[in-house]
Amino acid sequence: MINLCVPMPEGACSVLRLDPSGLAREMRIAAAIQWYAQGRISQDKAAEIAGLNRAGFIDALSQAGGSPFQFSAETLREDLADIS
Repeated sequence: MINLCVPMPEGACSVLRLDPSGLAREMRIAAAIQWYAQGRISQDKAAEIAGLNRAGFIDALSQAGGSPFQFSAETLREDLADIS
């Protein structure tokens, strides 16, 4: 595992009511959700980055208002039309 050093404003932890480890954990989850939503990584890789199991990642994704599916309704319609 690699360690990153990310400069943060002094008040970041207090305004979010997190200790530094909690802030780091939330940042990992947020990054994983963002990259998954962009289609850049799979659910498995997102869960690994977030430090969660796959079910935990899907729960975090749902709490953030994200979809566990990486395709649009239009893509689904096209795929279903191809089957017909």
